Amino acid sequence: MSGLLFVVTAPSGAGKSSLIRAALEETPDVRLSVSYTTRAPRAGEQNGREYHFVDPQTFEAMAQRGEFLECAEVHGNRYGTSQRVIDETLARGEDLLLEIDWQGAAQVRRLYPASVAIFILPPSVEELGRRMRARGLDAEPVIERRLANAREELSHAPEFDYVIINDTFETARRDLLGVLRAERVRTARQLARRPGFFQA
Repeated sequence: MSGLLFVVTAPSGAGKSSLIRAALEETPDVRLSVSYTTRAPRAGEQNGREYHFVDPQTFEAMAQRGEFLECAEVHGNRYGTSQRVIDETLARGEDLLLEIDWQGAAQVRRLYPASVAIFILPPSVEELGRRMRARGLDAEPVIERRLANAREELSHAPEFDYVIINDTFETARRDLLGVLRAERVRTARQLARRPGFFQA
């Protein structure tokens, strides 16, 4: 049986990565897909853990060879998901989570209509701006551009299967964990995984 594909999207600064890490600590049999990006690593990030960091020329060569399931430009940087990794993981029956932007999510859902799409919202755009400034990672012009992009991104939330509002981190973590667990125990998936168990 094919594995289950989760697609998680949020505006920059909404706490997506922290929520995903916390939820996956309690669901270790769901793997996190590591995307490729042309942006520079931030403090504390490691190549192959948060992202595969590559230069623009390498990224473009990979794109030309058709290696990406989806790729998009976000805030001036390019991001892409390996088609081979996704296909091989799902073919083994393993569940996988993609952390990508809304453009990439739309591309993935066209190719994998059975995927589960989750959008993480901040409590408000104002709170999102406050969180971005508190992180101290970006200059003010970058933050303003990200906030403008966030308003566009938020308009796509109704296209997703689930919407989680990250107001209180612990509540949002439980909500995300609940979605992961509930989707994995749907009747159709349990029947496919354990067909003999349900026979009279």
